Amino acid sequence: MINDAALLRKPTLTGAHLRLVPLSPRHAEDSWRATQDPEDRRLTGTRREFTLADIEHWCATRADQPDRLDLAIEDLDGHYLGELALTDLDRDNRSAAFRIALVPTATGRGIGTEATRLLLDHAFTAIGLHRVQLEVYDFNTRAQRAYQNAGFTLEGRLRQAHHWNGQWHDTLLMAALATEWRAATPTPAAT
Repeated sequence: MINDAALLRKPTLTGAHLRLVPLSPRHAEDSWRATQDPEDRRLTGTRREFTLADIEHWCATRADQPDRLDLAIEDLDGHYLGELALTDLDRDNRSAAFRIALVPTATGRGIGTEATRLLLDHAFTAIGLHRVQLEVYDFNTRAQRAYQNAGFTLEGRLRQAHHWNGQWHDTLLMAALATEWRAATPTPAAT
């Protein structure tokens, strides 16, 4: 069963090097700047042009969403590193989709893996999800490694499902399951 209170509560989750906090209006300008980066747009398949007003509205309304969780990724000093989300909640099957986008200066440092692990732990232990799935393009090998390191398994391939800059690319399907997560996550020793 889904724990609606855990989904509505928009938590702050703290890791060794970063903190996940509710996405809010204070993140709007940094988030908008990230949408302007051509490489970020390519890696996420973003074709739409966003205005700052679009992003300000988006950030201002995330806390009110009862069926999704949008969090900003910050370093421990509060600097914006990106954002991630659980979306497309399927209550009957206790599953959700996952997405993450990091600012260019946050890549290659393990931030994506740490942020993803924090969110998966919350999804499986607090919200009560059984499955979290994602799609990633075949050319985004750095993200594929980060997802595997965070506990996702490759499940399939949608051949030539993404057309970008005149070329066809495959979309890879990956998922993490609560049962596998629990088996791989050490239980704290009783004292």
